[in-house]
Amino acid sequence: MSTRIIVELHALQTVPPSNLNRDDTGTPKTALYGGVRRARVSSQAWKRATRKAFHDLLDPSELGVRTKRVAEELAKHIRRLDGSIPQQDAWELAAETIQAATGSKIETPKRAKKTEDSAPVAPESKYLMFFSTRQLAGLAELAVKGRDDIKAFFKDKDNKATAKQLANSRHSVDIALFGRMVADGADVNVDAAAQVAHAIGVHRSETESDYYTAVDDAKDRENEDDLGAGMIGTVEFNSATLYRFAAVDVDLLRRNLGAGLREDEPDNTPVRRAVEAFVQGFITSLPTGKINTFGNHTLPDAVLVKLRSSRPISLVAAFEEPIQPAEGVGGHVRQAAERLTAYGPDIERAYGVNGTDDAWVMTIGPNTASMRELGTDVSLPELVEQVGAAVAARLDAQP
Repeated sequence: MSTRIIVELHALQTVPPSNLNRDDTGTPKTALYGGVRRARVSSQAWKRATRKAFHDLLDPSELGVRTKRVAEELAKHIRRLDGSIPQQDAWELAAETIQAATGSKIETPKRAKKTEDSAPVAPESKYLMFFSTRQLAGLAELAVKGRDDIKAFFKDKDNKATAKQLANSRHSVDIALFGRMVADGADVNVDAAAQVAHAIGVHRSETESDYYTAVDDAKDRENEDDLGAGMIGTVEFNSATLYRFAAVDVDLLRRNLGAGLREDEPDNTPVRRAVEAFVQGFITSLPTGKINTFGNHTLPDAVLVKLRSSRPISLVAAFEEPIQPAEGVGGHVRQAAERLTAYGPDIERAYGVNGTDDAWVMTIGPNTASMRELGTDVSLPELVEQVGAAVAARLDAQP
């Protein structure tokens, strides 16, 4: 019987008045759960925050770029290889190469106004496309080979197959974790190895409105009749203790990344590095919606990380009944930590889940002390290193 390697992350994080993730009207996102309205932060918002955190944790060569301006990005690589190629020619080479690799049309955007004085505009894709630095470098080399007649070059089946192969190998860490969808080329899609749940409040939350004014500094208060504010407005916010959950399928991550990316490193090193970056990035990242307005720079109050050998298990049902503050005592963190401490082992017992799986906890203060019985109590640096080492050991033990 084969066993899987799943890294599972649970976090409790309290945010003060804030608007981390808003809808099209500017209102903080919410969800109805357990019969009450809760604060919510979408998975997309936290995945993007995690991806941005990778830029401080990983080498740029291990990351990708997600953009409609993919022709511009590829053209930069083309011109690094051959600076004699004019900019517009590099755009054309890039557009034809991307189209050969993915089947997607790369065209000048309709918004570009064509006049005699207008500057040339680079072609774009119709939707966001995700490529690793190594993929762009490989496609650039191929484009330069076909520079004399790029359309005829890709009519050759072998050249077109090479383009597809280059686009579908040597994935970056962020592509391997979060996946890639190419609408016109399903054969180069990448299944995401990471799943991130919508963060949800453990209690009822009310959306409030802040009325603000801005003073016009240049007004002469002594000589003007209008002493009112230069601007008035409102901004909506809420506050909550959030339950956050994510899981990484390490086996799929390894398939996405492939074996060692460099000759001087073991085959499983890229996977370990990706897992460590995800653990640290997911825990410490924060969506930046209205961050200058509210300055809500918090970190999780408690974190639980488990290595599973079957499937991931979210513990969100611990909060299906919303937490009510204890009489005479405000706050939700202590009860949330106690709920997790009780619910996790209970669901494992009920379903016969292996209770010997590796587990670590990171706790802050007495309110989360109850969670220390769920795993080894560590600091963040220790957590990242020990989870990475445990993943590497399990990978090495696989046939």
